[in-house]
Amino acid sequence: MDISEQISTEMEHFSRYLKVEKNASPYTLSQYMADIQEFVAFMQQHQITAFAAVSYLDGRTFLAQLAKRGISRRTIARKLSSLRSFYRFQLREGRVTENPFQSVSTPKLEKKLPSFMYPQEIQQLLELPDCSTPLGQRDRVIFELLYASGMRVSELVTLPVHAINLSMGIALVYGKGAKERYVPIGSYALAAIRQYLEVGRVKLLAGRKENGMLLLNYRGEPLSDRSVRRVVDKYVERAALSADISPHTFRHTFATHLLNAGADLRTVQELLGHVNISTTQVYTHVTKERLRHVYESAHPRAQKRGR
Repeated sequence: MDISEQISTEMEHFSRYLKVEKNASPYTLSQYMADIQEFVAFMQQHQITAFAAVSYLDGRTFLAQLAKRGISRRTIARKLSSLRSFYRFQLREGRVTENPFQSVSTPKLEKKLPSFMYPQEIQQLLELPDCSTPLGQRDRVIFELLYASGMRVSELVTLPVHAINLSMGIALVYGKGAKERYVPIGSYALAAIRQYLEVGRVKLLAGRKENGMLLLNYRGEPLSDRSVRRVVDKYVERAALSADISPHTFRHTFATHLLNAGADLRTVQELLGHVNISTTQVYTHVTKERLRHVYESAHPRAQKRGR
């Protein structure tokens, strides 16, 4: 087996490990493998012939090259995490004797609060789809479900019809690491789903084989993550809203609105499917309007005196 074949084989073993043992989603798997493949290209450029021959200095040089190319610190940190995981697996399998990335410092990330929409902005988007058409009904379901449940886009596009309990108003969502959770979906989303299932989805599927997925494209096939992004972009442009609004912004908005209305952090953590509450704490920022409202209603010196 030549060098390139050996490297490919070791990457295939890691890919199988991610699928079988870690239950990694297709998206996560593709990111891991793309990050490792990029490092393999670096190895070839520097005539490093095996993963076991990579040194700590090589790891530092690779990250420095990424930074020089203008790659964001967040992306560099993700690539570093992928390579650390890969080498931990290699250590476990006895193919290397050390992890050259273990001691490499993770780039300090810039603190970035998640963007969210104000109630009037989300309402504007929810009212845009033309519910007299099958695709308009589907688009309304996309918006209502993302906002009502806070589910990830990857969870939304893999949601089968049978996972929705219309009578109870809940959906069974398959999250990261193949973990399941139930999320409430609210009366507005339920009404949109009922109309879509009874009319729009039937028309989109007409004459085609049933695939069981809730969201379909115009060919009756399951909708993709990228297609949802295009749908959101179309309506955001039509509403002349911020270009930074993405499908994930609905998740941020869901969490922010719940916390602003008094929901406790643990509940929001469960609804979002976060393993660590520290991930949820980023949503504890509140709008200036919320702060001002609380201050004016609670502080004795903020209230206007009677004349």
